[in-house]
Amino acid sequence: MRYLHTMVRVTDIDASLDFYCNKLGLVEKRRVENDKGRFTLIFLAAPEDEKTAEAARAPLLELTYNWDPEEYQGGRNFGHLAYEVNDIYATCERLMDGGVTINRPPRDGHMAFVRSPDGISIELLQRGEPKPKAEPWASMENTGTW
Repeated sequence: MRYLHTMVRVTDIDASLDFYCNKLGLVEKRRVENDKGRFTLIFLAAPEDEKTAEAARAPLLELTYNWDPEEYQGGRNFGHLAYEVNDIYATCERLMDGGVTINRPPRDGHMAFVRSPDGISIELLQRGEPKPKAEPWASMENTGTW
């Protein structure tokens, strides 16, 4: 398992980049504009992480800007922790065997979500290419929120 990023939702891209980049000193590594989903993702790295040979693998801060206004309450602006795993299906099976609810099953062979005992959302991502779709995951419904 490898730590990937922490996601936080932001309401103003310019103000957020001013804080995280100009004031805190993080560096923008990449940006994703998703017209269909109506959101922008901006990935930031700490300067020391950016300079290393492993910069592409450095832990990142993901700023998520939803184009449709939303008021965040109760920590909703904090999104999730993300971890890359070697085998998404084996990881989810191990978690289920341990009594963890798979809130968003890896139907696509790529991504799943679970929650910590304190309700923190955890994203699990398949390392490399998605695994072929397989049961019971392909037909498993979402449970609760993620």
